[in-house]
Amino acid sequence: MELRQRCTGEKQDRHKDSFIVMIITQMQYFFLFVASYVIVGALTPIMRKIAISKEILDRPNSLHKSHLKPTPYLGGVAIILGVVIVTYSALIVSKLSASNYWLATSLLAPAIFMGLIGLWDDIKDLHPFPRFVGQTVAGVVVAIILILTSNFGTPTGSIAIDVFVTIIWIVGICNSINFFDNLDGGAAGTTAVSSIALAYLAIINDQNLIGALSLVLAGATLGFLIWNRSPARIYMGDAGALFLGVLVATLAIRLKPNTDSIPASFATPLLLLAVPILDTTVAVISRLRRKVSPFQGGKDHLSHRLIRSGMSRKITAVFLWTLSAFFAVQAIVLNFNFPFSEFIILFFSGIIWLSLLFKFLNCKDK
Repeated sequence: MELRQRCTGEKQDRHKDSFIVMIITQMQYFFLFVASYVIVGALTPIMRKIAISKEILDRPNSLHKSHLKPTPYLGGVAIILGVVIVTYSALIVSKLSASNYWLATSLLAPAIFMGLIGLWDDIKDLHPFPRFVGQTVAGVVVAIILILTSNFGTPTGSIAIDVFVTIIWIVGICNSINFFDNLDGGAAGTTAVSSIALAYLAIINDQNLIGALSLVLAGATLGFLIWNRSPARIYMGDAGALFLGVLVATLAIRLKPNTDSIPASFATPLLLLAVPILDTTVAVISRLRRKVSPFQGGKDHLSHRLIRSGMSRKITAVFLWTLSAFFAVQAIVLNFNFPFSEFIILFFSGIIWLSLLFKFLNCKDK
């Protein structure tokens, strides 16, 4: 009840986290989605040509690689450029105040920072430690911004705990999306599904900036998916995966769910990203029980296990997108506040997620 009262009171403050003086119509939301889809779809083949000319390629030179020939990177650069171009173009065209630019930049800057580290990794093949440091820095920056602007979606009441949770969440989801980028269309399609659900929840709760950026992100990932679906003609690389990881994690943690209980509030972002989290959990547990580094690549992800079970690469991607959509729908229904729905959904979703975890862990590691 206390959380409910706090959430109700926060609704009056949500414009701190939105396009303050702008009412975004359905047509404008649609335009943002289409614009990012078209721009990223057009930029991706250009980045592909640049990657080939500069030999920025993912070569199948290690055991955990499943593709057979070198495939260009830099798809992530197209995603980053598309998101940035559409976001700031919309702000300029709308002639909004400086506070709106600050809000958008506070969301995009940490993601762009990690995207640049990822690009450096794509070009120079960094050791995992610099990436981890970068992710931690991004998490700290996001936490500081959230504290300064009072924009935690589900605050715990303790600044120390809020900061800790934010850093763990940003680093965890950043790695999850990066780990999940092991199948043609896997990470892009799943991020698109999560972003669409996130946009819906933000829009119905009057968080215009979160809704708008989520739709921009959905359009960007779907535009990239044109070129990344099986057989992939380009990969997003670490630049794209780390950018998507930080941005979707930040959007999710800034969402203020319309729920009645603290567990349901915390469960909403977890459900939105349940499948990448499941993939990372399976891979990490698998590697730890084999006494290898969790950061070491391997063919122990959900996609690899599904393909070994007989699924084609295309069907595997569709299955993972569908699974993501299932959990995303649970997050949406959770926010409708039907009688007894929170307990039922949390219990039902938790049982399914744990069942999938044990099912995948019982598959043979490789």
